[in-house]
Amino acid sequence: VTEVLVSPAQVVEEGEVIILLEKCEVTGAGSSGSTTNVAPWQKEIDEINQRRLFAKEQGGTDSVAAHHKKGKLTIRERISGLLDDNSFREVGPIAGGSERDETTKELKSFTPGNFVLGIGKVNKRNCVIGGEDFTMKGGSPNVAGLRKSIYCETLALQLKMPLIRLHEGGGGSVGGADGRRMKGSAAPAGDPVYSSPRFKSVAECLAEVPVATAALGPVAGLPASRLVAAHFAVMVRSAQVIIAGPKVVQRALGYETTKEELGGVQVHNYSGVVDNIVDSEEQAFQQIRKFLSYLPQNVWELSAVLPNTDDKDRREEELARVVPRNRKATFDMRKIITAVMDVDSFFEIGTTDYARTQITGLARLNGQAVGVMGNDCRFLAGAMTCEGSQKVTKFLKLCQTFHLPIISFVDEPGFMIGIESEKSGTIRYGTTAVLLAQTCQVPFASVIVRKAYGVAAAAHFAPDGYVLQWPAAEVGALPIEGGVAVAFSKQVEAAADPEAKRKELEDLLAGGLSPFPRAEALACHDLIDPRDTRPMLCDWVEWIQPLLGKLAGKVGFAYHP
Repeated sequence: VTEVLVSPAQVVEEGEVIILLEKCEVTGAGSSGSTTNVAPWQKEIDEINQRRLFAKEQGGTDSVAAHHKKGKLTIRERISGLLDDNSFREVGPIAGGSERDETTKELKSFTPGNFVLGIGKVNKRNCVIGGEDFTMKGGSPNVAGLRKSIYCETLALQLKMPLIRLHEGGGGSVGGADGRRMKGSAAPAGDPVYSSPRFKSVAECLAEVPVATAALGPVAGLPASRLVAAHFAVMVRSAQVIIAGPKVVQRALGYETTKEELGGVQVHNYSGVVDNIVDSEEQAFQQIRKFLSYLPQNVWELSAVLPNTDDKDRREEELARVVPRNRKATFDMRKIITAVMDVDSFFEIGTTDYARTQITGLARLNGQAVGVMGNDCRFLAGAMTCEGSQKVTKFLKLCQTFHLPIISFVDEPGFMIGIESEKSGTIRYGTTAVLLAQTCQVPFASVIVRKAYGVAAAAHFAPDGYVLQWPAAEVGALPIEGGVAVAFSKQVEAAADPEAKRKELEDLLAGGLSPFPRAEALACHDLIDPRDTRPMLCDWVEWIQPLLGKLAGKVGFAYHP
């Protein structure tokens, strides 16, 4: 339209010219011969779509096929398998490098960043999720991949959302992310002094939002460090987690090894590097979803109290029989935990053979998310070892960070003793756990199931805690056996039959054990029938609700040895 020859509301005669038109060329998509509904930026839109298609090809057909042949999912398949259906919105989908035809200037090729990042939903709640693309450079970051990898923590902090990282890849390359050093260029100059250190946001995330990670293949260098910088880390059996690979080890230390020998499950089942080990990627995804279900979106919120169909007054008969009369016989503490908590709600954190004397996990009690800890007397009588102390410390920090009430089922014989225990520094790490518990700000309930001896027992109690005691409870500075060895050593040594005398004294003192003096002295809130444990703890959860609202926000921890 070049000119309009009539004015609004003007009456025109039949055949009168009202507008002048000029013929013009139309470019871009549209129906043949039509000048309507044509996007003026169609060329750019087409290139956007083309770049997105290139990005979804990842490392290419052959590389993806090789990855699948190993029985592994690609990073995009992993994200899809973990998140709620159709909830993923990618961030920076066309971040990468492109090449254009010198003559036509048309897009010739596009290499995407080999880290996929975005926002999605887990159990209908938003989260940030990302992971390395192993089909490109084995997950060792290219320029765009490194930028997206670094950005994932910043994004989680900005949006105050949980962060999930799915790891499979190596760290930085000696050639640099862009490969310039292999072409004779100078070494990277580094980031400006005013830039924020990369690990600052990693640390801040742990203080503000839930972080869950998974090792789904070989994880080395920087990805390995970020794997363990989490509140929950799970590893599939086919994965390896290593600081540096076999070639680096051979060059530096002079011996040959394999990735599996350095960081396979046979190593990390005992190292404490990961919390849980599972058989498949799908199981890893399920555990991450389960873990996040107990936690709030961030430290400024509280975990949701879910509707509960499990009777709060349920009394399990098994609880009256689970602890043997023989005080030296073992029992299964997990049976007690599962019988008291809401049905099928206990999620154990730390299912490897690391620190087996201590049980830690999350559960629900009358719909309230709680942290649960206890002793496993089937391993070293449940004693607090160096590793167990570190496991308890990590767990207490998790619960305090996200304002979860803690329930401890106590059967603590004390710190592990002996030469190896002394060498490992048990007293230092154990004291850290004790002091952390004694400065705990969240509501804390302790159920003395059987033993509560020595300094280590203090790791199972907190100031203003709610204390229930079972009939089998024993509390003291030392277990009877150790106490007899110290206090009656001369009498035992002087006896005609030292072993018989030792047994006589131990049996005499054990016969005097009774839970009633502590109840009479108000040293516990109540001495109870074990079957009443669930109803009483459910009442406690109701009582503490006004206290939880005051806890929202970031927490700080005092210096510990």
